[in-house]
Amino acid sequence: MADRYLRLTGTAPGRFVTRRLGLPQPAALRRWSERTPELPGPVLRLTAGDAVPDGTGTYGAVVLDAAGVADPEGLGGVHAALHPLARSLAPCGRIVVLGARPQDGGLAHAAAQQALEGFVRSLGKEIGRGCTVQLVRLAPGAAADSTLDFLLSPRSAYVSGQVIEVGPAPEVPAGGARTALVTGAARGIGAAVAETLARDGARVVCLDVPQAGDALAEVAARLGGSALPLDITAPDAGERIAAALPDGLDVLVHNAGITRDRKLANMAADRWSSVIDVNLGSVLRTTGHLLKTGALNEHARIVGTASIAGIAGNAGQTNYAASKAGIIGWVRALAADAEVRGRGITANAVAPGFIETRMTAAVPLVIREAGRRMNSLGQGGLPIDVAETVAWLSAATSGGLNGQVVRVCGQSLLGA
Repeated sequence: MADRYLRLTGTAPGRFVTRRLGLPQPAALRRWSERTPELPGPVLRLTAGDAVPDGTGTYGAVVLDAAGVADPEGLGGVHAALHPLARSLAPCGRIVVLGARPQDGGLAHAAAQQALEGFVRSLGKEIGRGCTVQLVRLAPGAAADSTLDFLLSPRSAYVSGQVIEVGPAPEVPAGGARTALVTGAARGIGAAVAETLARDGARVVCLDVPQAGDALAEVAARLGGSALPLDITAPDAGERIAAALPDGLDVLVHNAGITRDRKLANMAADRWSSVIDVNLGSVLRTTGHLLKTGALNEHARIVGTASIAGIAGNAGQTNYAASKAGIIGWVRALAADAEVRGRGITANAVAPGFIETRMTAAVPLVIREAGRRMNSLGQGGLPIDVAETVAWLSAATSGGLNGQVVRVCGQSLLGA
């Protein structure tokens, strides 16, 4: 559904009226396309405590290395570096602060490094003009190339205020095209994920319920992939998925999900159990089977779809929020599993906020507008925003990302 308010604020009369009324003025985001593959300006790289170059121009991004900040006094170098540059960032620009893990030093180090999180989240809420701000914590021996490639590009347009930890990445042998399975791929976010993975060179297997067979077949045919009509909650779903993947699986994206909203006092047991089973139970069962049978290849990437509702909660969605919080717990536990880690397999999650889909288009107008505006970017995201984040977490070069939960919510004002 079109965001008419966003279109209005993109006009001179609309900007004038909304400014006079004190209403949000969201910027049109610069998303990746063949015409706009880069940020709107050069990248400036600094270290906290260094002098800021004289005659600063307009930058598409600023990367500030604050990993060496070891005490509260050192935070002054962060202010000194970014204070003169806050107004020098181009619209839809990026600020990425590189930090260390708080637990990798003493008490003063932990305090200073944790302080960066509050700084980054606050700066993201005030910088405006479609700009985003992130904190990337680097473990000893980590390489942040994959993460910086994503964050310093238009692909991360709707990701802001995030704290991402990067660890050392095992070397992944070079190979041919990777095989990816996307559940719930017939439409919406799932279709966008399948399209984006195919764009990046994967052979995509598209899975959805048999009732969506026609739409599923259309998506698969368009991408040169294959369709797998299957109820993900079926007792033999794991076996049937494995049978459809004779060469194993390199990327597993759990996107299938349903809602059955009611306040708890009015929620029948079947509304609870169906949401828990589709959104969480089926994920654990199918992934468990694929891991047990070796259908997930070495260095595979697993991405679960959580939700901002699983972080902040949502009235009328105790079932949905429970299932999505469960995905977060599952991903973190799976990422810590010694056997899974030993095979170089990673597990991460995306947590979408308000994304413009058929589901959100059916939300009542006032609630829909609140969902769109209650984030630092002042607008809803698009399915491609979630898909680009999934593609980053799924990349062969993203082995240093494990157990991460990345919100794709424009830095929602709700939740952490």
